[in-house]
Amino acid sequence: MGLTAQKLAPGTALRLRNAVPMIALRESFDGPDESTARAAPPTTPEVPADLVELTSQTFAAKGWLQTALQLEHRPQQEAMAVAVAQAYQSTEPLIFEAGTGVGKSLAYLIPSILLASATKRQCIISTNTIALQEQIMHKDLQLCRDLFGKSKRLDYAKEFHAALLVGKGNYLCQNRLAQAIRNKAELFPNAEQNELVRLTEWAAVSKTGIRHELSPKPISEVWDWVNADSSACSKRTCTPETCFYRRARAKIEASQVLIINHSLLFALLGAGVGQKGDAPGILFPNDFLVLDEAHTIPDIATDYAGEHLSSYSLDRLLKMLYNPRTKRGIFAKAGTADDLHAIDDLIHTADYFFKEIRETKLKSKPIIRLYEPNWVENALDLPITRLLKRAGDIANRVDDDNIREELRDMSKRLNSLKGALATCIEFGNENHVYWIENTGRRHPIVHLRTAPLDVAPFLRQSLFSRKTSAILTSATFSDRAAESHSSEWDGSDSLPQPAPLTTFAKKCGADTVPAVQVASPFDYENNMRVFLATDAPEYSAGTARLDTAWLAETIGWCSKQFHGGTLALFTSYMDLNAVVQILTPEFQALGRPLLAQGTELSRSELIRQFKESGNALLCGTDSFWNGIDVPGPALSQVIITRLPFENPSNPVAEARAEAVQEKGGKPFFEITLPDAVVKFRQGVGRLIRTQEDVGTVTILDSRILRKEYGKRFLSMLPQKRAYRFSRENRDKMFVPMEV
Repeated sequence: MGLTAQKLAPGTALRLRNAVPMIALRESFDGPDESTARAAPPTTPEVPADLVELTSQTFAAKGWLQTALQLEHRPQQEAMAVAVAQAYQSTEPLIFEAGTGVGKSLAYLIPSILLASATKRQCIISTNTIALQEQIMHKDLQLCRDLFGKSKRLDYAKEFHAALLVGKGNYLCQNRLAQAIRNKAELFPNAEQNELVRLTEWAAVSKTGIRHELSPKPISEVWDWVNADSSACSKRTCTPETCFYRRARAKIEASQVLIINHSLLFALLGAGVGQKGDAPGILFPNDFLVLDEAHTIPDIATDYAGEHLSSYSLDRLLKMLYNPRTKRGIFAKAGTADDLHAIDDLIHTADYFFKEIRETKLKSKPIIRLYEPNWVENALDLPITRLLKRAGDIANRVDDDNIREELRDMSKRLNSLKGALATCIEFGNENHVYWIENTGRRHPIVHLRTAPLDVAPFLRQSLFSRKTSAILTSATFSDRAAESHSSEWDGSDSLPQPAPLTTFAKKCGADTVPAVQVASPFDYENNMRVFLATDAPEYSAGTARLDTAWLAETIGWCSKQFHGGTLALFTSYMDLNAVVQILTPEFQALGRPLLAQGTELSRSELIRQFKESGNALLCGTDSFWNGIDVPGPALSQVIITRLPFENPSNPVAEARAEAVQEKGGKPFFEITLPDAVVKFRQGVGRLIRTQEDVGTVTILDSRILRKEYGKRFLSMLPQKRAYRFSRENRDKMFVPMEV
């Protein structure tokens, strides 16, 4: 008997019956070793018979989690943990929406580690943000170890191992570093040769060899020659004793829990890495998967299920072979004068090819959707083919094994770019959307891109048809207020899947996957206050931008009503930059930090400074609507400047809207509005992160009051009472909550 969908009221436990048992290429990571792959996995993955019972006893009132670790009992957390164990017992996928504060991480980690430890199967935990990865690695897994060590029936799992799984291109390969040093005269100018010295010194003290450790970041042109994403870094040439990547690989193979990010997961799946045929498993034999922050996976999977070629990626690869300006590259050591001339010609041909696209197709708009195949002559196909033959000839005659491996790797990448180029020009993928875009100001880069019109088949095949469990969880899947259902569920199939999760499930190809919801345990009625600006300037799709003077003045005034910090969420860089420019002198005079996305600071550094300052204004766009966890008064207010509708001219969104329209549907109500409501929920969810948090949500888009669809947004606010204010009455009406 499988799980059925259910919405649970706050404070209600879920009762279940036991069920019957890169340059050219995206970053890569090796699949299972051949010895592992050769072992025929069982047809039905093994699951211990007592998994649901152990999970239930762990999370129950006065259960082991409460008695051993003195953690509070959360009925919603218990419901989720038992549902996850039930899905594992049935070898079924599961979608579980758990409101903020439920404690999702422990709810899936504990049954996952128990299962992995008992059966020697690997559990893959995939997240969207580095912050959640770090929370899991440094906090949640330690809580699991503490629990298992204090509970006799769980102590078999206390010695579990966990590892972070990142792309090969993030690791330094000391074998390739040694090669680069030996060939530095042919590969690097003098300035870049100094970078080799820095990398050598770092390699002597680093424990992981991951480039993110190194500050400042390594020069990309040098890193290309020393990272592990090459055949020169292999079991034949490298060992765990001498190579950071091989050491990480050995740790991964010995670990029960693997932490990965969504981008790498879908890059691997999109590149065809993983279990094949009827063998159970997603990346490794008999593994099982948890996707946290899973509301993001349709968009991420869309990016990685298509083709992407840029002028920069091709130019960078060609100049690794030979750079006519510096007279360096692998051909400088092993090629003839004719070989060097062939690359020089191809670089100039590619420059002209992309310049023509930029000047003829992208002169008036930075993004153009393509409708007809063969929209440009493929002037690069033949010269790339000829260059590939030259590279093959050199590889066959060269005596140096390392150079041979490097040449063959580059040939594979160049051939992949050649294929992507042909696909983007000839429309080689059925049911894909095709477009070109121009990015960068000082150094323009032309991108040729494709994406599937519908990513559901890819996700259905990659995640839900693998004879293993895939758990998808998030605080924000649903796009409408949940329907009311019975407060208890006995595990029967009598209840239908509720409407709130159908939009997400359909996107993912998970229409038949069981779906469950539990609400947040937080006291939003007493801890959150909501304000709606009634005098926000009118905005319509035809308006180029908001009244940024009004917007800046209102954001500044609202921010100054708090001793703590404010997060202002925008939907466009244009509005953000205009507001920041207006407010910067005022905040400098006040001595309050004003932090903004798009400056020289990274997202993680902006969030770190925001937390530490305690009273900053942080302005962010798309990526700041989710994944930010700042408890306490450092985030006392979230300002939503505009309801987060996606730009309808985005090529993928436009094509999907056309597909809905052709079937007689209404794209705004079937795609645009549901997506905006979910993103709105994510933005609001940045505010209350703990039981003790209090704060204010301020919405500066009057469409939430003027438009009929505004009720959909209002219905998703966890605090159902809202206060209206304007510039005329705000001194009286705007009374924020403070800690």
